[in-house]
Amino acid sequence: MEEVNIGDLVKCEVTGITNYGVFVKLENGYDGLIHISEVSSKFVSNLEKLFISGDIIEAKVIEVDSEKRQVKLSIKSIKGNKKRKKTIQEKGKGFEPLKENLDIWVKEKLKDLEKDTKTP
Repeated sequence: MEEVNIGDLVKCEVTGITNYGVFVKLENGYDGLIHISEVSSKFVSNLEKLFISGDIIEAKVIEVDSEKRQVKLSIKSIKGNKKRKKTIQEKGKGFEPLKENLDIWVKEKLKDLEKDTKTP
């Protein structure tokens, strides 16, 4: 049987779904788990909405136990699933307006709070 190495991309069949992960069977006799945190970089509330027993999926090997013939897998680390976060383009003066107005805003709020405590 073919050995599995960390970093390998493997095809696997979904054999079970729990609230914490997806169990899979690899073609070469290994069993695996894709923990819910390795499915997506976004929040996943219900794995049963994403997978059905019998699905054939591709995953990346992140840990191997050759003696037990078990692997831990990741879907989110596959290159096609990596999406860079969009950066926000800074426009205008950045934090300058905050710096210029913070003292004024604090003084105004303190005056408002003083008025509130003086009125019965």
